[in-house]
Amino acid sequence: MSIYSERVLPRIINVACGRAAHDPIRRRTAAGLHGRVVEIGFGSGHNVPFYPDAVESVSAVEPADLGWKLASKRLARATVPVLRAGLDGQRLPFEDDSFDTALSTWTMCTIPDVDAALRELRRVLIPGGTVHFVEHGLAPDAKVQTWQHRLDPVQSTLFGGCHLDRDIRGTIERTGFEIRDLDTFYQHPGPKFVAALSLGVAVSP
Repeated sequence: MSIYSERVLPRIINVACGRAAHDPIRRRTAAGLHGRVVEIGFGSGHNVPFYPDAVESVSAVEPADLGWKLASKRLARATVPVLRAGLDGQRLPFEDDSFDTALSTWTMCTIPDVDAALRELRRVLIPGGTVHFVEHGLAPDAKVQTWQHRLDPVQSTLFGGCHLDRDIRGTIERTGFEIRDLDTFYQHPGPKFVAALSLGVAVSP
């Protein structure tokens, strides 16, 4: 990894993803998590304050050492055990049927092989287990999509492989999950090409 990826980008993501405007969205996304939780793309722990009381433990998957270090103060205030238990969402180091629920926030845009990561989540979730997610991705409007396609190479280069134009619903469904709830909307304030969000719950059959 480059110095930019290791030392600079995690700090940028920490600030960008730590905005107070994200808090209500994180709370909505985390609602309904329970039991044993696996969180992919843990980042610097911005979801920690929003884990519901029904959560028993969290296995955090996060490749960036600096991101984990930046999470230390949030982890110190966590009300449930949070263990850094993996580095790569595409290859989860867990047994089959290990978790009741999963959490992904602003993560599917960046994973190189997001299909592999979702198949791994299906493997480690119990039958009927749920993935709670909020992701930015392909906008519902054609004009916005055009700008997303144009700007995606720049976005990907500057922000560690983050893509603007992934079809979140299509990606989740083609890996075998069933969408139970889905809300697609633009987060304000912010440019629409990066603020088209999909928030929902998907079930592993």
